[in-house]
Amino acid sequence: MTATTVLSCAGRPVAHYATAAVTERRCSPRPALHPVRTPAGVTVTELMPADHVHHLGAGVAVPDVAGHNFWGGRTFVRDQGPTELDNHGEQRHDGFKLHDRDGFVEELSWVADGRRLLREHRTVAVTALGESAWALDLTFSLTNTTGEEVSIGSPATNGRPGAGYGGFFWRAPKEATRARVFTADAEGEEAVHGRCADWLALAGEEWTLVFAGATARTREDPWFVRTAEYPGVGSSLAADDRLPVTAGGTVVRRIVTVVADGRLDRDGAAALVRKAVTA
Repeated sequence: MTATTVLSCAGRPVAHYATAAVTERRCSPRPALHPVRTPAGVTVTELMPADHVHHLGAGVAVPDVAGHNFWGGRTFVRDQGPTELDNHGEQRHDGFKLHDRDGFVEELSWVADGRRLLREHRTVAVTALGESAWALDLTFSLTNTTGEEVSIGSPATNGRPGAGYGGFFWRAPKEATRARVFTADAEGEEAVHGRCADWLALAGEEWTLVFAGATARTREDPWFVRTAEYPGVGSSLAADDRLPVTAGGTVVRRIVTVVADGRLDRDGAAALVRKAVTA
């Protein structure tokens, strides 16, 4: 049975975390946050939507770790395109080192073909930002346990321009009106996708998510953004080139996400990010 952790903020449940959100191998089984809700109770994640059944709420997913798919769905093969391959890996929950109402510390193993490729140390914490917003602070550390160098890739590094997804990823719910996406100085999917920015906001009909890289290294990763096809935001570990991880080496990223009621403007988004990252 899948263990589910309920995260609370100011006494209200705001997120559920399943240590195995799905069991279908083609979806690359992994932990995920869903549902995640605003303080008013609006759900801002989606699990296994019809357009991409391997999109699992909010969490960490990578389409290519040494040729193994930890994202789910088809694999992009150079000169061939999206291809069904029997190469899906799994993020296995090894246990919680700390577990509380407002966060946890988790250990995971990234396993493929019976072999652990990466050991992950994940921390998640919830912080109140007033009556209408809260922040989710997620840090993941991936350590290469194979004894030899491995690399992290993406469809972009395998020949599909603009598809550099892989790392932190948040699938938001599709609504009748396309979500608005903006940064401090740019607006729209085309203007923000594949570019770096200290923060990026995705606004739906009754909610706004504001994503921020909380370390200098995290802010070097471009944002992966979709609003026309579906609403989703992630940070890209391998946007253009493969990311090598030496034997015993570790990759660390930290993303803080503001979860707010209503449609924030630029000033409102920037103010909440400043508060969240320094909280």
